Amino acid sequence: MPSTFANSPFMRALKGEAVWPPPVWLMRQAGRYLLEYRATRAEAGSFLDLCYNPELATEVTLQPIRRYGFDAAILFADILLVPQAVGQTLTFEAGEGPVLSPPLDPEGLKSLSLDGMHDQLSPIYETVKLLRERLPHETPLIGFAGAPWTVATYMIAGRGTKAPADLRVNAYRHPGFVEALIELLTEATTAYLVRQIEAGVQAVQLFDTWAGGLPPELFQRFCVAPVAAISAALKKDYPDIPIIAFPRGAGPAYRDVAALPTIDAVGLDVSVPLQWAKEHLAPHGAIQGNLDPLALLGEEAELVRAVEAVLDGLKGAPAIFNLGHGITPEASPEAVSALLRVIRNA
Repeated sequence: MPSTFANSPFMRALKGEAVWPPPVWLMRQAGRYLLEYRATRAEAGSFLDLCYNPELATEVTLQPIRRYGFDAAILFADILLVPQAVGQTLTFEAGEGPVLSPPLDPEGLKSLSLDGMHDQLSPIYETVKLLRERLPHETPLIGFAGAPWTVATYMIAGRGTKAPADLRVNAYRHPGFVEALIELLTEATTAYLVRQIEAGVQAVQLFDTWAGGLPPELFQRFCVAPVAAISAALKKDYPDIPIIAFPRGAGPAYRDVAALPTIDAVGLDVSVPLQWAKEHLAPHGAIQGNLDPLALLGEEAELVRAVEAVLDGLKGAPAIFNLGHGITPEASPEAVSALLRVIRNA
Protein backbone atom coordinates (compact mmCIF):
# COMPACT_ATOMS: atom_id res chain seq x y z
CA MET A 1 0.00 0.00 0.00
CA PRO A 2 1.60 3.32 -1.04
CA SER A 3 2.64 5.60 1.80
CA THR A 4 0.29 8.29 0.51
CA PHE A 5 -2.63 6.05 1.49
CA ALA A 6 -1.10 4.97 4.79
CA ASN A 7 -0.62 8.61 5.78
CA SER A 8 -4.10 9.75 4.78
CA PRO A 9 -6.42 10.82 7.63
CA PHE A 10 -8.86 8.03 6.75
CA MET A 11 -6.27 5.26 6.97
CA ARG A 12 -4.67 6.73 10.08
CA ALA A 13 -8.05 6.69 11.82
CA LEU A 14 -8.59 3.07 10.81
CA LYS A 15 -5.22 2.21 12.29
CA GLY A 16 -6.34 3.62 15.64
CA GLU A 17 -5.22 7.25 15.56
CA ALA A 18 -7.54 9.96 16.89
CA VAL A 19 -7.23 12.30 13.89
CA TRP A 20 -8.76 15.78 14.24
CA PRO A 21 -10.78 17.00 12.47
CA PRO A 22 -11.94 13.48 11.73
CA PRO A 23 -11.79 12.23 8.16
CA VAL A 24 -15.16 12.15 6.44
CA TRP A 25 -16.92 10.17 3.77
CA LEU A 26 -20.65 9.52 3.45
CA MET A 27 -22.59 6.40 2.60
CA ARG A 28 -24.22 6.89 -0.82
CA GLN A 29 -22.02 9.94 -1.40
CA ALA A 30 -22.34 9.06 -5.10
CA GLY A 31 -26.06 9.12 -5.69
CA ARG A 32 -29.29 10.72 -6.81
CA TYR A 33 -28.90 13.90 -4.73
CA LEU A 34 -26.24 14.99 -7.25
CA LEU A 35 -27.36 16.40 -10.60
CA GLU A 36 -24.24 15.03 -12.27
CA TYR A 37 -25.10 11.54 -11.02
CA ARG A 38 -28.58 11.76 -12.48
CA ALA A 39 -27.14 12.75 -15.84
CA THR A 40 -24.72 9.81 -15.86
CA ARG A 41 -27.45 7.45 -14.69
CA ALA A 42 -29.63 8.58 -17.60
CA GLU A 43 -26.73 8.03 -19.99
CA ALA A 44 -26.27 4.48 -18.69
CA GLY A 45 -29.89 3.53 -19.41
CA SER A 46 -30.55 1.53 -16.25
CA PHE A 47 -29.15 1.16 -12.76
CA LEU A 48 -27.59 -2.23 -13.49
CA ASP A 49 -26.13 -0.93 -16.75
CA LEU A 50 -24.50 1.80 -14.69
CA CYS A 51 -23.08 -0.70 -12.18
CA TYR A 52 -21.64 -2.88 -14.95
CA ASN A 53 -20.19 -0.07 -17.09
CA PRO A 54 -16.67 0.54 -15.73
CA GLU A 55 -16.28 3.96 -17.34
CA LEU A 56 -19.62 5.28 -16.05
CA ALA A 57 -19.31 3.61 -12.62
CA THR A 58 -15.88 5.21 -12.31
CA GLU A 59 -17.35 8.56 -13.24
CA VAL A 60 -20.09 8.49 -10.62
CA THR A 61 -17.61 7.34 -7.95
CA LEU A 62 -15.39 10.30 -8.79
CA GLN A 63 -18.19 12.91 -8.86
CA PRO A 64 -18.44 13.52 -5.08
CA ILE A 65 -14.64 13.47 -4.79
CA ARG A 66 -14.35 16.22 -7.38
CA ARG A 67 -17.17 18.23 -5.85
CA TYR A 68 -16.35 17.86 -2.15
CA GLY A 69 -12.90 16.32 -1.73
CA PHE A 70 -14.06 13.59 0.67
CA ASP A 71 -11.31 11.78 2.54
CA ALA A 72 -12.21 8.46 0.90
CA ALA A 73 -14.08 7.28 -2.17
CA ILE A 74 -16.35 4.24 -2.15
CA LEU A 75 -16.76 1.99 -5.16
CA PHE A 76 -20.07 2.46 -6.95
CA ALA A 77 -21.84 -0.90 -7.13
CA ASP A 78 -24.67 -2.68 -5.29
CA ILE A 79 -24.78 -5.38 -2.63
CA LEU A 80 -27.19 -7.46 -4.75
CA LEU A 81 -24.70 -8.04 -7.55
CA VAL A 82 -23.44 -11.05 -5.60
CA PRO A 83 -26.75 -12.99 -5.64
CA GLN A 84 -27.02 -12.19 -9.32
CA ALA A 85 -23.49 -13.50 -9.85
CA VAL A 86 -24.29 -16.81 -8.15
CA GLY A 87 -27.42 -17.37 -10.22
CA GLN A 88 -30.49 -15.47 -8.97
CA THR A 89 -32.16 -13.13 -11.47
CA LEU A 90 -31.89 -9.46 -10.47
CA THR A 91 -33.85 -6.53 -11.89
CA PHE A 92 -34.54 -3.01 -10.68
CA GLU A 93 -38.09 -1.87 -11.34
CA ALA A 94 -39.10 1.78 -11.36
CA GLY A 95 -40.73 2.67 -8.08
CA GLU A 96 -40.19 -0.86 -6.76
CA GLY A 97 -36.45 -1.14 -6.20
CA PRO A 98 -34.64 -4.47 -6.54
CA VAL A 99 -36.44 -7.67 -7.45
CA LEU A 100 -34.71 -11.04 -7.06
CA SER A 101 -36.64 -13.77 -8.80
CA PRO A 102 -37.83 -16.22 -7.98
CA PRO A 103 -37.68 -15.65 -4.21
CA LEU A 104 -35.18 -18.20 -2.96
CA ASP A 105 -36.36 -21.41 -1.34
CA PRO A 106 -34.56 -24.68 -0.48
CA GLU A 107 -35.10 -26.04 -3.99
CA GLY A 108 -33.85 -22.85 -5.61
CA LEU A 109 -30.68 -22.90 -3.55
CA LYS A 110 -29.60 -26.01 -5.47
CA SER A 111 -29.33 -23.97 -8.66
CA LEU A 112 -26.90 -21.40 -7.21
CA SER A 113 -23.18 -21.72 -7.81
CA LEU A 114 -19.95 -19.77 -7.52
CA ASP A 115 -18.92 -21.04 -10.96
CA GLY A 116 -18.72 -18.08 -13.29
CA MET A 117 -19.19 -15.56 -10.47
CA HIS A 118 -16.05 -13.62 -11.31
CA ASP A 119 -16.94 -13.47 -15.00
CA GLN A 120 -20.21 -11.77 -14.07
CA LEU A 121 -18.45 -9.41 -11.65
CA SER A 122 -15.42 -8.66 -13.83
CA PRO A 123 -16.71 -5.16 -14.75
CA ILE A 124 -16.67 -4.29 -11.03
CA TYR A 125 -13.02 -5.26 -10.77
CA GLU A 126 -12.28 -3.21 -13.88
CA THR A 127 -14.00 -0.22 -12.24
CA VAL A 128 -11.71 -0.58 -9.23
CA LYS A 129 -8.64 -0.57 -11.48
CA LEU A 130 -9.84 2.52 -13.33
CA LEU A 131 -10.59 4.31 -10.07
CA ARG A 132 -7.16 3.59 -8.70
CA GLU A 133 -5.69 5.19 -11.82
CA ARG A 134 -7.94 8.26 -11.73
CA LEU A 135 -8.47 9.05 -8.06
CA PRO A 136 -6.14 11.54 -6.39
CA HIS A 137 -3.10 9.61 -5.18
CA GLU A 138 -3.85 10.44 -1.54
CA THR A 139 -7.52 9.36 -1.65
CA PRO A 140 -8.16 5.81 -0.44
CA LEU A 141 -10.77 3.71 -2.21
CA ILE A 142 -13.25 1.65 -0.18
CA GLY A 143 -14.53 -1.61 -1.58
CA PHE A 144 -17.62 -3.21 -0.13
CA ALA A 145 -20.10 -6.05 -0.06
CA GLY A 146 -23.29 -6.91 1.73
CA ALA A 147 -22.88 -9.14 4.76
CA PRO A 148 -24.36 -12.63 4.24
CA TRP A 149 -27.38 -12.19 6.54
CA THR A 150 -28.54 -9.03 4.79
CA VAL A 151 -27.98 -10.38 1.29
CA ALA A 152 -29.81 -13.59 2.24
CA THR A 153 -32.72 -11.49 3.51
CA TYR A 154 -33.18 -9.95 0.06
CA MET A 155 -32.72 -13.27 -1.70
CA ILE A 156 -35.42 -15.05 0.30
CA ALA A 157 -37.86 -12.11 0.33
CA GLY A 158 -37.29 -11.57 -3.40
CA ARG A 159 -37.19 -7.81 -2.99
CA GLY A 160 -36.41 -5.03 -0.57
CA THR A 161 -38.57 -5.09 2.53
CA LYS A 162 -39.08 -2.92 5.58
CA ALA A 163 -39.85 -5.92 7.78
CA PRO A 164 -37.48 -8.72 6.78
CA ALA A 165 -39.11 -11.48 8.81
CA ASP A 166 -39.02 -14.12 6.05
CA LEU A 167 -35.42 -15.04 6.70
CA ARG A 168 -35.95 -15.33 10.43
CA VAL A 169 -38.94 -17.61 9.89
CA ASN A 170 -36.84 -19.78 7.59
CA ALA A 171 -34.07 -19.90 10.18
CA TYR A 172 -36.53 -21.74 12.42
CA ARG A 173 -38.48 -23.72 9.79
CA HIS A 174 -35.59 -24.64 7.50
CA PRO A 175 -32.36 -24.11 9.48
CA GLY A 176 -30.32 -26.28 7.11
CA PHE A 177 -31.41 -24.14 4.15
CA VAL A 178 -30.47 -20.87 5.84
CA GLU A 179 -27.16 -22.25 7.08
CA ALA A 180 -26.28 -23.50 3.59
CA LEU A 181 -27.23 -20.14 2.04
CA ILE A 182 -25.16 -18.20 4.58
CA GLU A 183 -22.23 -20.55 3.95
CA LEU A 184 -22.49 -20.00 0.18
CA LEU A 185 -22.69 -16.23 0.62
CA THR A 186 -19.77 -16.21 3.05
CA GLU A 187 -17.61 -17.95 0.45
CA ALA A 188 -18.87 -15.75 -2.39
CA THR A 189 -18.43 -12.52 -0.43
CA THR A 190 -14.90 -13.43 0.59
CA ALA A 191 -13.94 -14.20 -3.00
CA TYR A 192 -15.58 -10.97 -4.22
CA LEU A 193 -13.73 -8.81 -1.72
CA VAL A 194 -10.42 -10.55 -2.43
CA ARG A 195 -10.79 -9.59 -6.08
CA GLN A 196 -11.61 -6.00 -5.11
CA ILE A 197 -8.47 -5.87 -2.96
CA GLU A 198 -6.35 -7.35 -5.74
CA ALA A 199 -7.78 -4.75 -8.13
CA GLY A 200 -6.76 -1.87 -5.86
CA VAL A 201 -9.08 -0.94 -2.96
CA GLN A 202 -7.43 0.22 0.29
CA ALA A 203 -10.21 -0.77 2.74
CA VAL A 204 -13.49 -2.70 2.67
CA GLN A 205 -16.84 -2.31 4.39
CA LEU A 206 -19.41 -5.03 5.08
CA PHE A 207 -22.97 -3.71 5.08
CA ASP A 208 -25.28 -5.69 7.38
CA THR A 209 -28.35 -3.52 6.96
CA TRP A 210 -30.74 -6.06 8.50
CA ALA A 211 -28.63 -7.05 11.52
CA GLY A 212 -31.01 -5.32 13.95
CA GLY A 213 -33.75 -6.99 15.92
CA LEU A 214 -32.35 -10.51 15.92
CA PRO A 215 -32.42 -12.75 18.99
CA PRO A 216 -28.87 -13.05 20.40
CA GLU A 217 -28.42 -16.64 19.25
CA LEU A 218 -29.38 -15.87 15.65
CA PHE A 219 -27.25 -12.72 15.70
CA GLN A 220 -24.20 -14.73 16.74
CA ARG A 221 -24.80 -17.50 14.18
CA PHE A 222 -25.80 -15.48 11.18
CA CYS A 223 -24.29 -12.00 11.65
CA VAL A 224 -21.21 -12.28 13.84
CA ALA A 225 -19.93 -15.67 12.66
CA PRO A 226 -20.04 -14.93 8.88
CA VAL A 227 -18.43 -11.50 9.33
CA ALA A 228 -15.75 -13.14 11.50
CA ALA A 229 -15.11 -15.75 8.82
CA ILE A 230 -14.93 -13.25 5.96
CA SER A 231 -12.70 -10.82 7.81
CA ALA A 232 -10.38 -13.58 9.05
CA ALA A 233 -9.97 -14.92 5.51
CA LEU A 234 -9.18 -11.45 4.17
CA LYS A 235 -6.73 -10.66 6.96
CA LYS A 236 -4.90 -13.93 6.42
CA ASP A 237 -3.69 -12.81 2.99
CA TYR A 238 -4.13 -9.02 3.28
CA PRO A 239 -3.33 -8.10 6.90
CA ASP A 240 -2.90 -4.39 6.09
CA ILE A 241 -6.37 -3.93 4.56
CA PRO A 242 -8.69 -2.37 7.18
CA ILE A 243 -12.17 -3.86 7.46
CA ILE A 244 -15.21 -1.84 8.57
CA ALA A 245 -18.34 -3.67 9.75
CA PHE A 246 -21.74 -1.96 9.72
CA PRO A 247 -24.24 -4.12 11.66
CA ARG A 248 -27.04 -1.59 11.46
CA GLY A 249 -29.48 -1.73 14.36
CA ALA A 250 -27.40 -4.15 16.43
CA GLY A 251 -27.63 -2.05 19.61
CA PRO A 252 -25.52 -3.42 22.49
CA ALA A 253 -24.52 -6.34 20.24
CA TYR A 254 -22.27 -3.90 18.37
CA ARG A 255 -19.74 -4.95 21.03
CA ASP A 256 -19.67 -8.51 19.68
CA VAL A 257 -18.71 -7.26 16.22
CA ALA A 258 -16.27 -4.58 17.38
CA ALA A 259 -14.46 -7.13 19.55
CA LEU A 260 -13.62 -9.35 16.56
CA PRO A 261 -9.81 -9.16 16.19
CA THR A 262 -10.10 -8.90 12.40
CA ILE A 263 -12.46 -5.90 12.41
CA ASP A 264 -10.77 -2.48 12.42
CA ALA A 265 -13.82 -0.24 12.72
CA VAL A 266 -17.57 -0.33 13.17
CA GLY A 267 -20.02 1.94 11.39
CA LEU A 268 -22.69 3.21 13.76
CA ASP A 269 -26.35 3.70 12.98
CA VAL A 270 -28.17 6.78 14.25
CA SER A 271 -29.42 5.08 17.43
CA VAL A 272 -25.97 4.41 18.94
CA PRO A 273 -25.01 6.90 21.71
CA LEU A 274 -21.51 8.11 20.94
CA GLN A 275 -20.42 8.23 24.57
CA TRP A 276 -21.38 4.57 24.87
CA ALA A 277 -19.52 3.84 21.62
CA LYS A 278 -16.39 5.53 22.90
CA GLU A 279 -16.52 3.51 26.11
CA HIS A 280 -17.44 0.10 24.67
CA LEU A 281 -16.39 0.08 21.01
CA ALA A 282 -13.46 2.47 20.56
CA PRO A 283 -11.13 0.35 22.73
CA HIS A 284 -11.37 -2.28 19.98
CA GLY A 285 -10.89 0.03 16.97
CA ALA A 286 -12.21 3.05 15.14
CA ILE A 287 -15.83 4.17 15.27
CA GLN A 288 -17.58 5.60 12.22
CA GLY A 289 -20.77 7.61 12.12
CA ASN A 290 -23.43 8.54 12.79
CA LEU A 291 -25.26 11.71 11.75
CA ASP A 292 -28.94 11.19 10.95
CA PRO A 293 -29.13 11.52 7.13
CA LEU A 294 -32.47 13.29 7.55
CA ALA A 295 -30.62 16.17 9.21
CA LEU A 296 -29.51 17.06 5.69
CA LEU A 297 -33.15 17.87 4.86
CA GLY A 298 -33.68 20.42 7.62
CA GLU A 299 -32.72 24.01 8.31
CA GLU A 300 -29.01 24.73 8.11
CA ALA A 301 -28.84 25.85 11.75
CA GLU A 302 -30.26 22.50 12.83
CA LEU A 303 -27.85 20.66 10.56
CA VAL A 304 -24.92 22.56 12.04
CA ARG A 305 -26.09 21.73 15.55
CA ALA A 306 -26.44 18.04 14.67
CA VAL A 307 -23.01 17.86 13.03
CA GLU A 308 -21.41 19.59 16.01
CA ALA A 309 -23.06 17.10 18.37
CA VAL A 310 -21.59 14.17 16.44
CA LEU A 311 -18.18 15.85 16.39
CA ASP A 312 -18.34 16.35 20.15
CA GLY A 313 -19.23 12.70 20.55
CA LEU A 314 -16.38 11.47 18.35
CA LYS A 315 -13.66 13.69 19.79
CA GLY A 316 -10.82 11.85 21.46
CA ALA A 317 -11.51 8.52 19.77
CA PRO A 318 -10.13 7.05 16.55
CA ALA A 319 -13.08 8.09 14.43
CA ILE A 320 -14.43 8.72 10.94
CA PHE A 321 -17.34 11.08 10.39
CA ASN A 322 -20.18 9.53 8.41
CA LEU A 323 -23.93 9.19 8.40
CA GLY A 324 -25.91 6.57 10.28
CA HIS A 325 -27.25 5.39 6.90
CA GLY A 326 -27.01 6.57 3.30
CA ILE A 327 -27.71 10.04 1.90
CA THR A 328 -31.32 10.27 0.76
CA PRO A 329 -32.11 11.40 -2.80
CA GLU A 330 -33.91 14.46 -1.35
CA ALA A 331 -30.75 15.88 0.24
CA SER A 332 -29.33 18.98 -1.39
CA PRO A 333 -25.69 19.30 -2.49
CA GLU A 334 -25.61 22.58 -0.54
CA ALA A 335 -26.48 20.77 2.69
CA VAL A 336 -23.54 18.41 2.16
CA SER A 337 -21.31 21.43 1.60
CA ALA A 338 -22.55 22.94 4.87
CA LEU A 339 -21.86 19.67 6.70
CA LEU A 340 -18.30 19.60 5.39
CA ARG A 341 -17.65 23.21 6.38
CA VAL A 342 -18.53 22.44 9.98
CA ILE A 343 -16.29 19.35 10.07
CA ARG A 344 -13.31 21.02 8.43
CA ASN A 345 -13.52 24.03 10.71
CA ALA A 346 -13.75 21.90 13.87
